Amino acid sequence: MAKIKPDDLDKIGETIKRTMLLREGTGRAKVIVHMGTCGIAAGARGVMQAMMDEIESREVKDVILTISSCAGLCSREPMATVELANEPAVKYVDLTPEKAKRIFNEHVLGGKIVTEYALAAGSERML
Repeated sequence: MAKIKPDDLDKIGETIKRTMLLREGTGRAKVIVHMGTCGIAAGARGVMQAMMDEIESREVKDVILTISSCAGLCSREPMATVELANEPAVKYVDLTPEKAKRIFNEHVLGGKIVTEYALAAGSERML
């Protein structure tokens, strides 16, 4: 795998600014990709890129895409959390870019939880 250079980071930053709302923005959905050290080592960058690609290619303007640190389940990384308005948050585990695209299309855009990749919904309900 090629190393990321400062110019690459600048391009990623520009893409992020162009294609997604800021944390303070308004949106009907929020996707959080967990990018702690363990998540990055497990492939979270690919998951984040897949989500960014879906947002850009579909010109989605009402989804907030952001990052957070480790969620405490390092062995299940890469992970992402999807929050839809008036719905419990859903934590997805063991992700790949392909799984992330499916989650984006089916859950974020379609409102249907992808149960085979989900660990839990809400703070107390297991799927």
